[in-house]
Amino acid sequence: MEQSVKPASSFPLNPHVAALPPYNAGMNIAMARALSGRHDIARLASNENPDGCSPAVTAALASSSFEPWRYADPACTALRTALGDRLTVDPNLIVVGNGSEEMIAAISRAVLVPGASVVTTVPSFGLHEIEPLAAGADVVKIAMTLEMGFDVAGLETAIAAGPRVVFISSPWNPVGPGLDRSSLRRLIGAVRPGTLLVLDEAYFEFADPGAPDGIEVLRDSSIDHVVLRTFSKAYGLAGLRAGYAVCSGLELARVIAAAKTPFNVNAAAQTAAIAALADEGWMKASVGRIRGERARVAAALAGLGFLVAPSQTNFLFFEGKGDSSSLAAGLLEQGIIVKAWREAGYERFLRVTIGSPADNDRLITALQGLARQ
Repeated sequence: MEQSVKPASSFPLNPHVAALPPYNAGMNIAMARALSGRHDIARLASNENPDGCSPAVTAALASSSFEPWRYADPACTALRTALGDRLTVDPNLIVVGNGSEEMIAAISRAVLVPGASVVTTVPSFGLHEIEPLAAGADVVKIAMTLEMGFDVAGLETAIAAGPRVVFISSPWNPVGPGLDRSSLRRLIGAVRPGTLLVLDEAYFEFADPGAPDGIEVLRDSSIDHVVLRTFSKAYGLAGLRAGYAVCSGLELARVIAAAKTPFNVNAAAQTAAIAALADEGWMKASVGRIRGERARVAAALAGLGFLVAPSQTNFLFFEGKGDSSSLAAGLLEQGIIVKAWREAGYERFLRVTIGSPADNDRLITALQGLARQ
């Protein structure tokens, strides 16, 4: 029997949350199989590591020392200690989250109040807008240049106006380029007292050698800041969710930690992250392979006439020849998931993950065929 549709509820909801735009998550494999009628799906939408994760991770999770029936350490003490040793940072300045996404939410909850101003970029990582909006903040977005790079001068001006928080991802999700050292220092120099700079380095490990390390650049800075990183991408732990925030001060770290839920990072994620961090060689080898494939795929897309943004990540952002949803649908028919970008003004763009060589070949071949149609 069909269930009748209830009328709209008159229950008073938080208007900031009720009005949020949806997060543009990648299509899951079950839906892709249902829509395409194919079983062999190339998952090139969510920037996962095609190499998986270090064997040390699976060994640690299979070890008798991992006890899933026990509560995880709510302070993530062992992981914060390992990170502190690796980064030469006081572990008390590190807050660990259920992915760096939770840290964006915790920062917004800890720092923002209704009516506060936030600056970020467009195209944007959705949560750099969504979480501030949920806190009632106003979001100012600075558009990328025609060359598909940072508008450093525009960002400088917006930052100098004194927003409460600035969210900048470098390397930039979803576009791909990273700030060079000079540009990063320019933006740091524009920050005034009362503004928190949040530098999201989720894709830091994929940047070419010589790219600035935000933790190092900001180490001796007097501005209030947070650097975000994650184990989801280069370390291949997307399904377990572990990320962290390196904060400029103890009080800032304390309040951000207070804004998250207790036991937020589960025991499997903590165990896996410690094991992954200890096997740096596996991660670097994987990143090296992905960089090589990134260059190959970028050259192939450019050869097909697509405008491709420079990338320091494990994905490419490119302008299709028409509405991106149509091109994404054509690829899905061939069992390839990519992400069509839907932000206003950028509906012709797509983001595609650098996958395995075989999946990348499928993408190139499919685009060659679609380009001839």
